[in-house]
This record gives sequence, C-alpha cells and structure tokens, in this order.
Amino acid sequence: MLEEVERWLGTRSWSANDRPLHQILAAKQRTGQTVSVVLPALNEEATVGDIVAVIRHDLMRQVPLVDELVVVDSGSTDRTSEVAAAAGARVVHRDGILPRLPAVPGKGEVLWRSLLVTRGDIVCFVDADLRDFSSDFVSGIVGPLLTDPDVDLVKAMYDRPLSGAAGQGGRVTELMARPLLNMHWPQLAGFVQPLGGEYAARRSLLEQLPFPVGYGVELGMLVDALHLAGLDALAQVDVGVRKHRHQDGQALGRMAAAIYRTAQLRLARGHLIRPSLTQFERGEDGFEPRTYSVDTEERPPMVDIAEYQARKAA
Repeated sequence: MLEEVERWLGTRSWSANDRPLHQILAAKQRTGQTVSVVLPALNEEATVGDIVAVIRHDLMRQVPLVDELVVVDSGSTDRTSEVAAAAGARVVHRDGILPRLPAVPGKGEVLWRSLLVTRGDIVCFVDADLRDFSSDFVSGIVGPLLTDPDVDLVKAMYDRPLSGAAGQGGRVTELMARPLLNMHWPQLAGFVQPLGGEYAARRSLLEQLPFPVGYGVELGMLVDALHLAGLDALAQVDVGVRKHRHQDGQALGRMAAAIYRTAQLRLARGHLIRPSLTQFERGEDGFEPRTYSVDTEERPPMVDIAEYQARKAA
C-alpha cells in the first residue's frame, strides 16, 4: 500500500460515532448548509417505505439534519412510488426530469438527473433496497462534509453479510473493482466499499462530474473525484452492517462488465471494440448464449446542462 494511502486511512477514515449528532447539527447551523437525501428506486416497494420513515423520523422530525428527501422512481412496475409517498418522501419520476433528453436505463442516469430536482448544498445517495436501515447511514456520511470544509465526498463503509456469512457480500468489489483500483488508481486502494451505493458529496463537486449511466457510476465517480479534488478531499465512514437484496451471478457478471468498461474509458478514453457481454444459461438443448449490451454512455457534468444553469441563475 502506498505511504500516502496509509496516511489517508489515519486521517480520512472514521466511524459514525466520531461525530455525535449534536456536533453535526451545530456545524450545519453554523455554516447554513442544506442537505438533500436521494433514494434511486426501481421496484423497491418492500423496503423503500421503511427507509423513508426512518430518515423522516430520526433526521427531519427529531432533529433538523435533512432538509429534503426525494425518491426518484426509475420506472417501477410495483407500488414503489405509492409506498414512498405514503411514508413521506417527495417522489419524482425519472422520465419527468429533463424530458428533452430521453432517459436510458441505469442507476447512474437516475443519480445524474436527481441533481436537477434537489437543492441541497450536500447531496446524499442511499440505495432503496436496504433492510434494517439505520439513520447512521445518512448522518455518518453527511457529518464530515458539514464539519470539515476540506472534505468533498464521503463513502460509507460497512460489513456485507451474504446468506448469513459475514464479509462475503460485495463480490464484484472483490473480484473486479478492488483489483482495478489497486492496479490503476492505487491512491484509491484504501476504500473499503468503493462500489457502495451510500455516499454523500458537495453539490459543487457532483455538478462537475460526468455520470456513467449504469453500474459503473460509483467507480467512475471515485476516479473522477480523485482527479478533480485530490485524495484528501475524499473520505469514508464506518456505519456498521449493510443488509440488502443480493443479485445472482449472471447479474453480477453484467455489473462487472459495466464497471470494467467505466475503468477502461478512464484509462484510455479509447474505443471499445466490442461493448457487449455474452453469458450462458442451460436450456432444453444445452447451454444457450445470452448477449447483453454493456453501458457505453455517460452523461456530461450537470453544470454543462442549460436547464441546470438556468436554475442556478434564478
């Protein structure tokens, strides 16, 4: 490990307990910064309501830490929108944001568009499939941004149990993302959960970053933030245990392909020879190929979008 990373782990790697809530609130009141929480959601009716309810109770009613709570529905066919709204979130539909640009499927697309429908100086992203959700996931990663003006982006770190076994979650992280980061961006080797969906950042940083539209958004954001802001502007906070729905091996393969593509573009900004992935499923006549396109599109920095510029000027 680089000496710089060892030093970073000692100065930019914290526990949620390091900043009590009263300290975070005092910093928020002193600086006047506002906080938006965004939940990207696709068919998450089973979990999104509980997450919204916890955030509203703990961080909006009991203490005024979160100013805005938005669920961006990316085309759910279940009751995600109704459940989220009933729990107290403002629900916005992906296709209604920036309609002049037709939306494409993908988590990164939703996160990018969310910048147009939120106002907070700090934007906190939380996946909508978490179970046994704790508000520490929000206060823990927002805290450093409110208390330390030199920090621009904070990732959550946590244990990820799989089928009851501790530490076995995050398979794409261990098999794809961590090797890529260690070999090509060793300054980022200290991040425990580089692909985690819970992170917070200053709007002033997010609006300058391109957003890969799919699964590569987390890796792309880390790499681009490193180049734009430097390692000392990045941090991570331990928030305990993350429980969520796990995907099957083939879905993880597609996720890994998108992440590799994101890394490839940042290494060379070159041309993909074959932006697709073929996987196999056993059918009646043996193994049958299934070919999927790999996300090759990225959205430009939001600060370059005319509608966003007009909103900032208003």
